[in-house]
Amino acid sequence: MRFASRAAAIARKEVRQLRRDRLTFGMIVGVPVMQLILFGYAINQDVRHLRAGVADLAGSQQARLLVADAQATQVIDVVERARDAEELEALLRRGRIAVGILIPHDFERRLDQPARPAAQLLVDGSDPIVLAAARGLQSLPTGRGSSADGRAPPPRFEVRAYYNPERRSAVQIVPALIGVILTMTMVLFTAVAVVRERERGNLELLITTPVTRSELMVGKLLPYMVIGLVQVSLVLLLGSLLFRVPIRGTLPDVYAAALVFVVASLSLGLLISTLADTQFQAFQLTFFSFLPQILLSGFMFPFDGMPRPAQWIGEVLPLTHFIRMMRGILLRGADLGELTPEIWPLLLFFAVTVSLAVSRFQKRLG
Repeated sequence: MRFASRAAAIARKEVRQLRRDRLTFGMIVGVPVMQLILFGYAINQDVRHLRAGVADLAGSQQARLLVADAQATQVIDVVERARDAEELEALLRRGRIAVGILIPHDFERRLDQPARPAAQLLVDGSDPIVLAAARGLQSLPTGRGSSADGRAPPPRFEVRAYYNPERRSAVQIVPALIGVILTMTMVLFTAVAVVRERERGNLELLITTPVTRSELMVGKLLPYMVIGLVQVSLVLLLGSLLFRVPIRGTLPDVYAAALVFVVASLSLGLLISTLADTQFQAFQLTFFSFLPQILLSGFMFPFDGMPRPAQWIGEVLPLTHFIRMMRGILLRGADLGELTPEIWPLLLFFAVTVSLAVSRFQKRLG
């Protein structure tokens, strides 16, 4: 009886402590709900609505019907128009489209030649899932019927895979892993480091010195910025040596993009540090922010294949834009100027989170 009563007393104490710890209690409910929603709705391997561009050099009714048939499959959505193949390739390189439809000048004549495809698909093959989905367009009916010897006609499209002709998964995964590693380490290190200083009383002592709050926060972040760039170098080196991941862009562009992302991630860690009272709470909040970034950024599943509401959330997350930049620079050889649409969301995220962190930091210590 004594054992049962003492165990029950400890259990009651633990329940009261959990009720007082609102963050932990919220995580008990929040984590399973978030995982169920993300995995149930956002994860979709049946890829549809890939962003596509069209270069119609024929300009005929048959060419327009071909594009309409391709869109009717719901595999692609035409969002760009190009003048020629070079412009389509530029759109692919900048990440504006995942699939390009090139209809040649002699499209009508090709329709009368059953031995060859009538048009081309230019596909960003760095993601094998996207390439496989695009290949499904080859099964569109050609309208030619069977050949004289009874063989099936050739596919309507000839597929040209760019950037990853060997279809190796490592080529797609490693550049994105740079962002995943930085997200996990930068956010966690910053959040835990600031909370640890507060738990030990060192933060209040630093505030009493002539150092301003802004100087204190910048000084806290600078070492982790260097650590982040070291991690980028390490992943690039190992990725190149072990997995033969190409580096088609320039290293200055890689490090400039990484620096912007590191600053954005550190600002998120700083904000988490103002919300957490203990290191354990900081770890909980970091995990809570890490999960949606992994699932909604395009790291594991093609971004275009996710439902529209999931894409809206993904566009807010820094990892989404950094993965696009890394794959653009490393795999497609894009320069930083071509990836400007991915930079300003990171800068905006940094401005918002660091402003919130500074205001909460001053409120807690003031």
